[in-house]
Amino acid sequence: MYTVALIDTLKRVLKGRAITYAMVGRSLGLSEASVKRMFSRRDFTLYRVEEICRIAGLEFADLARDATAEAAGMTHLTVEQEQEIVSDPKLMLIALCAVGHWTLEQIVDTYDIPRVECIRCLARLDRCRIIELAPDNRIRPLINQTFTWLPDGPIQRYFRAQVESEYLSSKFDRPGELFLFVSGMLSRRSTAEVMARMRRVAGDFADLHATDRVLPRSERHGTSMLLAIRPWEPRAFQALRRKDRAPVPAGRLLNPMLGQSVSPLKRRPGKD
Repeated sequence: MYTVALIDTLKRVLKGRAITYAMVGRSLGLSEASVKRMFSRRDFTLYRVEEICRIAGLEFADLARDATAEAAGMTHLTVEQEQEIVSDPKLMLIALCAVGHWTLEQIVDTYDIPRVECIRCLARLDRCRIIELAPDNRIRPLINQTFTWLPDGPIQRYFRAQVESEYLSSKFDRPGELFLFVSGMLSRRSTAEVMARMRRVAGDFADLHATDRVLPRSERHGTSMLLAIRPWEPRAFQALRRKDRAPVPAGRLLNPMLGQSVSPLKRRPGKD
């Protein structure tokens, strides 16, 4: 499992630095096809990995640290961790930046937060084990990029009350925005397949986020993606159901939405 994370991380580094397999092959004296085959099979010696790190201008220790963080990253927070974050809007903002791999300098350059106060918030996040605050105030997230909020947890409740209506108020007609709303009758097996694909899309989003980290801040912008699916029927339709008939299984609704905001928003399954 660790080897997979190591090679996948190395692949993202190469892509982010615009280093092609052909370029790697020329440096190693191999064909492009051979390099592609190595990556697809993840068939590497330690020496070969170190060689490719050298080509990418990357220290092996940094690669290993990033791969370890990704492999071991938390997939969700505890109630206590979420409650700590929502207790202070400034702490929440810094937490979202830190988990998104912002540096201390990027945070204080972008937001009107004194450096000392920002470091104090980062130390709180360190104590909560959401990040690791390393020497020279380097930030290492301890959360996996595809982590999920607790169902009806403090963060989900906060976003439902404070952010959801703002997020969905857009017409989604500008460049970089997309709103899709589709419905149909699906079996449990088909619903499970759609959910698996949604998780893969979330993983692709995290991969692209990691790849784009090497780009200047001016070429990146905060982007959020909402993916939701649940058995659902509008109340108006429910009211029209015949009372003398057995309930009909509700249709499954796939509702992927893309937009710009501060953080991913996930609608909670409910009875409405």
